Amino acid sequence: MSVRQLVSRIDAGTPAHRDRAVDGLRALALMAVPAGHWLLGGFTLDGDGALHNASPLSAFAVFSPVSWVLQMLGVFFLVGGYASVLSYHRRPSTTGAWLRARMVRLGRPVLGVSAVWALMIPVLYAAGVPEATLRTGAKLVIQPLWFVGVYAVVTALAPYCVRLAGRLGGWAAAPLIGSVAVVDFLRYGPYADAVPSWLGVLNILPGWLFAYQLGVAWGGGRLPRRGARLLLVGGTALFAVLLLVLHYPASMVGVPGEARTNSHPPSLLVLALASAQSGAAVLLHGRIGRALRRPALWAPVVVVNLSAMTILCWHQTAMLAAAVPAAFAGVVPGLTTSPDSVGWILARLAWMPLFAALLLLISRYARRFEAPWDTASGRSGNARRAGAGLLAAGFAVFALRLA
Repeated sequence: MSVRQLVSRIDAGTPAHRDRAVDGLRALALMAVPAGHWLLGGFTLDGDGALHNASPLSAFAVFSPVSWVLQMLGVFFLVGGYASVLSYHRRPSTTGAWLRARMVRLGRPVLGVSAVWALMIPVLYAAGVPEATLRTGAKLVIQPLWFVGVYAVVTALAPYCVRLAGRLGGWAAAPLIGSVAVVDFLRYGPYADAVPSWLGVLNILPGWLFAYQLGVAWGGGRLPRRGARLLLVGGTALFAVLLLVLHYPASMVGVPGEARTNSHPPSLLVLALASAQSGAAVLLHGRIGRALRRPALWAPVVVVNLSAMTILCWHQTAMLAAAVPAAFAGVVPGLTTSPDSVGWILARLAWMPLFAALLLLISRYARRFEAPWDTASGRSGNARRAGAGLLAAGFAVFALRLA
């Protein structure tokens, strides 16, 4: 089958009621994750040949606006809320069954990548890969998986989000941004020295629930274009004030050596960006949908959405599949050299197609972890799942440096 025939087949097989714009937004937000990690995540090579994490933003703060474009988790949570409310209203049985099905769908790929890495670590160590490199790799692999945990908690709250959106519409998200603002004031305000360091953890749930709640309101028809314009203008204005007047860090991702970070846990700047992105997404919904009526644009969106969790779970492995062998060769620009020069940036851009090709190759085998479990396998299937769970737990212990 030719590419043109495949594209036409995908387009013809898409139901007429499918919201192509929402799928397109999800695919865009999803692909921003590997693009951001591949572009803004570098390595340094120590005297023992081990890789350590580094960031070009440490040397090139001027490139911080790149992170504004690549930080699209707000859009991801927005379309997640949109899709959840539609799925929730169409649930065939109980709310509990609906939640269990979504939790299992999120958990299978995470369990798969963690178990595979648990098996790979002793093999790679025996092959001569330094322990420090393995810990660097494990940290990178587990880094995006926090998102799955947060998304699972947010999804569990979907029934309550639906009820709130039904009563308050988009305004149901307002207390969430207010909560983050209060915590930020306590963390960074005049009494910051008297505030415990763990207080920022309180921002994790409301920080990521904000855009999800907006998505639930949107999917329920309770976020009109007037509200979207308010989100776009208000979010943009708040972003500018936080950045220029209150001097929030410019980067949307963590920068090694910096005392403050916007992303872990999310600060008010993250919510301001999510607000602006959400408003723009709602306003552009119609145009995006019309553009994706073109089969050549629609087919890649379908492919990305079908492999969403595989891309999220395995994209760091794809980068490591290039960097770890390069470490044995020594100095390889863009892979093992310090990300502190324009030459590194150009070299890294040149390596990114290889990362994409490696991710595509890995996905051919890793996508099986997104498939439903075979419930007919009985005890043997339960034993395999229990074994995978133990391996995943061991990998988490290693990645979090608990052992």
